[in-house]
Amino acid sequence: MKLPVKILISILLLTFSLSAQTVNESGVLPGAFSRIGFGARGMGMGNAVSGVTVGELVSYYNPALSVFQKGNSVQVGYSFLSLDRSLNFINYTRRFKLNGRNNDADSSRYAGISAGIINAGVSNIDGRDGSGNKIGDFSTSENQFFIGLANRFSEKISIGVNVKFYYFKLYEQIKANGFGIDLGILYKYNDNLTFSLVISDINSKYKWNTTPVYGEQGNTTTDKFPLSKKIGVTYKFENPKLIAALEFESLSSNLNYLKFGAEYNLFDNLFLRGGFDKLNTGNLDNPFRPSLGFSYFYNTKNWLVGFDYAFVVEPYSPYDKHIIGLNFNF
Repeated sequence: MKLPVKILISILLLTFSLSAQTVNESGVLPGAFSRIGFGARGMGMGNAVSGVTVGELVSYYNPALSVFQKGNSVQVGYSFLSLDRSLNFINYTRRFKLNGRNNDADSSRYAGISAGIINAGVSNIDGRDGSGNKIGDFSTSENQFFIGLANRFSEKISIGVNVKFYYFKLYEQIKANGFGIDLGILYKYNDNLTFSLVISDINSKYKWNTTPVYGEQGNTTTDKFPLSKKIGVTYKFENPKLIAALEFESLSSNLNYLKFGAEYNLFDNLFLRGGFDKLNTGNLDNPFRPSLGFSYFYNTKNWLVGFDYAFVVEPYSPYDKHIIGLNFNF
């Protein structure tokens, strides 16, 4: 059965509502689901973590970070969202020594790898024909698969690259995919102060072909993702045990944001977090996104197991976001 035009448009609008920014900001820019954040730790710190080099790391925020991961880190995450939306995460990060060296003091000889998946979608979309009769329930699935490699070229500088594959299943034969690249640099001024630079979604785009549904009336279109450029500064205090991070992000769609995050190590295995995301520097009247969160870790004989939680305010939604996650370090 060919899908009526009105139903297809409805699915598009509902799908983009999963991750679109507020209407007054970036509307429905392609790939918006991939710019929401990754996991409870990052989102709990306002997504301002491109320079954070301790704890469980993921190259999503900066491809250069994986060289600082201690042990093998596996992260999984699930989000509670309104309007039948879903947002899920999985990631694996580890570092390894180059040239077979086993001297931890020679930290400049480390490289790192990070691979993960972000899955987003909308379910229970009510489909009806032109007469208003129900023809079924529809769903969408939008995914990012990424793998990042990094190298620490010196005690102060590490550089990394992410390669990303996007796959968007809108309806039966209506699908799109695309590739993109992220580049990241981290400059470690000293043990406390770091600076980061990240360029994301180089060449990322969706290419659509609607002829399988519309036949001769179908066409081919390309939706380019906005290019993101971020600079950040992170400071790690020794007493109290506090990490504070500030980032500035500029999108090629002429949007500029400030982000801030902090993480406080209350005692050995408990971490408290807070921050804000997407403070629009061009229009301070637009709502930003405050967040709070925590992590608790438990040591077993061979594993470090952690539970993460983040609460994120979501403007124009019936209720706010709740993100939970599990970490396994071995």
